[in-house]
Amino acid sequence: MAKTFDAGVQDYKLTYWTPDYVPLDTDLLACFKVVTQEGVPREEAAAAVAAESSTGTWTTVWTDLLTDMEFYKGKCYRIEDVPGDPSAFYAFIAYPLDLFEEGSVVNVLTSLVGNVFGFKAVRSLRLEDLRFPIAFIKTCGGPPSGIQVERDKLNKYGRPMLGCTIKPKLGLSAKNYGRAVYECLRGGLDLTKDDENINSQPFQRWRDRFEFVAEAVDKAQAQTGEVKGHYLNVTAGSVEEMMKRAEFAKELGQPIIMHDFLTAGFTANTTLANWCRDNGMLLHIHRAMHAVIDRNPHHGIHFRVLAKCLRLSGGDHLHTGTVVGKLEGDRASTLGFVDQLREAFVPEDRSRGVFFDQDWGSMPGVMAVASGGIHVWHMPALVNIFGDDSVLQFGGGTQGHPGGNAAGAAANRVALEACVKARNEGRDLEREGADILRDAARHSKELAVALDTWKEIVFEFDTVDKLDG
Repeated sequence: MAKTFDAGVQDYKLTYWTPDYVPLDTDLLACFKVVTQEGVPREEAAAAVAAESSTGTWTTVWTDLLTDMEFYKGKCYRIEDVPGDPSAFYAFIAYPLDLFEEGSVVNVLTSLVGNVFGFKAVRSLRLEDLRFPIAFIKTCGGPPSGIQVERDKLNKYGRPMLGCTIKPKLGLSAKNYGRAVYECLRGGLDLTKDDENINSQPFQRWRDRFEFVAEAVDKAQAQTGEVKGHYLNVTAGSVEEMMKRAEFAKELGQPIIMHDFLTAGFTANTTLANWCRDNGMLLHIHRAMHAVIDRNPHHGIHFRVLAKCLRLSGGDHLHTGTVVGKLEGDRASTLGFVDQLREAFVPEDRSRGVFFDQDWGSMPGVMAVASGGIHVWHMPALVNIFGDDSVLQFGGGTQGHPGGNAAGAAANRVALEACVKARNEGRDLEREGADILRDAARHSKELAVALDTWKEIVFEFDTVDKLDG
């Protein structure tokens, strides 16, 4: 049997295990899922997590006497069993607000997950949720525009917005890329987007893409009389280059740009969000790399935490998965973090994976972006799941239409408007969805062809990251 963890001279459990502590409104609260090494008591492991993510180290140091350790230390105040998983437990830890730099998501994550995840006494560790105090939230800029301002800028109300990722992701020349954008937008979409991995490769330098896309957007707007946009990906190898691309998008008169917030980092993201706020630009956020961090149910950071951090760091859209498409996404859990993006107050609700009440104050909301392997047959469920304050974003489900991009876009638009109309009439979208779509297809050849094309395409796989219980 492995030896019981010995913290050295300092006893973590005595110092950081504080079950009588009542968290303050100003505390930042965290819930970790912990699996210990064999022989390590729960209280000692939980206390070690609190110590290593705040003021502790492996031994007593004389400089502890030079500060108020009782005030600054993280305090593990509760331990709970994980439903359905006897190997793990939840550790709830309170951190005094003074441990964190104002307005810095970077500093919060550096403290809470920067070192402790390599701790030997813990076999695996996952940050399940955070409660940010309102005092910290008020120091963060949040979304550059927010949901209502975006609707006013784009003049789109009463329904989800329709988007499309241009395919193939890589390889198109800038001119052909612009042609694809134009066809999608003139066919009825509101927005199109760069995929996460197109930056400025040899086959398509960023400046050329921006110019051809701007021409396509302007032409589609003139033809349809609707406000259109394309998410120009400004993600780059340096912050300086990123800002150069953002400035050029503004020069072209485009309404929205895009950023890969995890691969680029929170410092770059907050810098870009602040610029967007100052320059009246909308900011679309892609979550590339998230599943490396959040998909393992025992290790990493749950996406609800990443979503909260993005709202604080700044973004007007965030990819959330689709529940019904090709990408991982438990329905209840997805609805839990979609609430964190859009609502002013989210109550604790374990059935949605929400461990703490979260007050967002007056911070604007973020549009949830449903993207990944969806087509017209998914439309009723998507409208029902995500509601109006969302972007329903198709890729192959637009451009795979036998009639081309414009026909695919028209099919998406007819399907969306039919579902919104049916919902407003009080019909059950998920139960009556197929009939709603077939009725609409009697008046739209494009939709009829789309329904026939994708009638047998489903993505029915087991969800890896399920809610506990």
